Amino acid sequence: MESQALMIATIGVLGIGAQWIAWRTGWPAIVLMLLAGFIAGPVLGAFGYRLLDPDAAFGELLEPMIGIGVALILFEGGLTLNLRELRHSGDAVWRLATIGVLVGWALGAVAGFYVAGLVWPVAILFGGILIVTGPTVVIPLLRQANIQPRPASILKWEGIVNDPTGALCAVIAYEYFRKVAESPGASLIEVVPPLIIAAGLAGLIGYAAAWLIAYLFPRGAIPEYLKVPVLFVMVIGVFVLCNKIEHEAGLVAVTVMGIALANMNVSSLRSIHPFKENIAIILVSGIFILLASSLQAEDLQYFNWRFGAFLAVLLFVVRPVTVLLSMIGSNVPWNERLFVAWIAPRGIVLVAISGLFALRLSELGYADGNVLIGLSFAVVVATIIAHGFSVNLVAKLLKIKGESRPGLLIVGSTPWTIALAKEMRALKTPTMVVDNSWQRLSPARREGIPYYHGEILNEATEHNLDLAPYQVLVAATENEAYNALVCNEFAHEIGRDSVYQLGESADDDHRALPESLRGRALFESGFGVSDVQDLQQQGWVFRKTRLTNEYSYEDALEDLPENAHLLMLLRESGTMRFFTHIARPEPRAGDTVISFAPPQVRAPEESANRPRPDRRGSEAQPA
Repeated sequence: MESQALMIATIGVLGIGAQWIAWRTGWPAIVLMLLAGFIAGPVLGAFGYRLLDPDAAFGELLEPMIGIGVALILFEGGLTLNLRELRHSGDAVWRLATIGVLVGWALGAVAGFYVAGLVWPVAILFGGILIVTGPTVVIPLLRQANIQPRPASILKWEGIVNDPTGALCAVIAYEYFRKVAESPGASLIEVVPPLIIAAGLAGLIGYAAAWLIAYLFPRGAIPEYLKVPVLFVMVIGVFVLCNKIEHEAGLVAVTVMGIALANMNVSSLRSIHPFKENIAIILVSGIFILLASSLQAEDLQYFNWRFGAFLAVLLFVVRPVTVLLSMIGSNVPWNERLFVAWIAPRGIVLVAISGLFALRLSELGYADGNVLIGLSFAVVVATIIAHGFSVNLVAKLLKIKGESRPGLLIVGSTPWTIALAKEMRALKTPTMVVDNSWQRLSPARREGIPYYHGEILNEATEHNLDLAPYQVLVAATENEAYNALVCNEFAHEIGRDSVYQLGESADDDHRALPESLRGRALFESGFGVSDVQDLQQQGWVFRKTRLTNEYSYEDALEDLPENAHLLMLLRESGTMRFFTHIARPEPRAGDTVISFAPPQVRAPEESANRPRPDRRGSEAQPA
């Protein structure tokens, strides 16, 4: 018991630690998790100090643990899929889910037989499994690389839809060869229709479960504190029930359940999004560590030059040909087709399903079944490394990168926010103003500032407005309570430290909102909405001053008016660091200081441009 508890704790530390290092370094998190698992398992095991041995610790529980984890991950992925996205990418997704599945299965099987040297039954089954592209890998890569919406949507949908499809292809292949082993004259007609019926039934069960949740939650039949537990128990129950109907049919059911629930407009689901995302991160981290550390030395003994050649063919022939053939005649531009043709990292589902069928194939007398475990890991490692480290470069070459500089989303169109947006746009920061009044947005339209006309808190907004380019939100409408509500709503998505609002105005006579309900207060003084509006009417403006090695932060402060208020530091990378009532960022050379100051005869920029002796007696460079 203690050893199992220690192993669970170690898995958590390695998995979440790898995620944190990935965040700090910008490396693909999946690569670091696989590396951590390999080191803790087979690498240290080769020296007799194996840190993790999941098979010994969990025994027969390991397979159902991983299966349930994969089911929860696919369900969470399904909840991110909105059918409105298919307006722009639906044709490509449909092609990849039909033509792409058949072409990819055939090419994967041929490569497995002629290049990897697998016997035909094992090659055909493995070719079906290779259809999966792994949402647990694809989605973090797309988020990290900041890809344009359409190719990102195509890859996300393909990854989630094709995971259960690949599992079903493997089941079809296995059931056929099992039938042939029992009665040599068996045909596909005896195998395929029952499996299709089972998959359809599983999909109906998943949809029924989603409808039940959508019916019960809004009517108060489930108390708020039980909604997440009830939802997760239902997902696990649906998965296990459908697996009883047919092997791996549970993956179809939970995927359908997630997609259906995402498109039923259940408002109460918004409150559980942060929790489900946290659960997904923990599950992905834990399962990758488990799978990588469970690899045994004997799984690697089959590796030879043919496996290396197979990986090369998979990367440079099978995937590109599959995508390009599938998209013949589609309206997807060629640069996006080529990007989708390259990006296809495999993940948890490939390894989990390969491990399951390796045992079953061995029982049928196919010795090559054991090869699938090592080969599936090789495919995962090769695709994750190849695609994870090249995604940014390929996206740049094909010109499908989104905004590379962090963006600013401003909620509320007022004279002050329009002036701020103009200043940030002049500094090359992607900026958008959001307001539900067409009339209030007229200054933004006149100034050529990007805008969104709609209610930011409306559920449809998250589907119509791509929030990915915006790393900072400033809520600055004339309603402080509304600003606080906006900050709270987007804190889980953008980050609590990246949502800001103006403070309480000096003449506010109502009770101040609790600090815990508000976003970070802009300005050290905590200026309120009416404060900045009054000052702007008096002629106050935004000013910018660039710091250099010769023109320091102290020099900039000396040149600013005494009553000027610092708003933020803009780093050379585009990162925004705000001065607030509780935080003062550390200035450095290359930063641009943005302040809100009264009109002066001599502006800070003019002082910066005027040569002046520094403290060492040398002449400073203008900012």
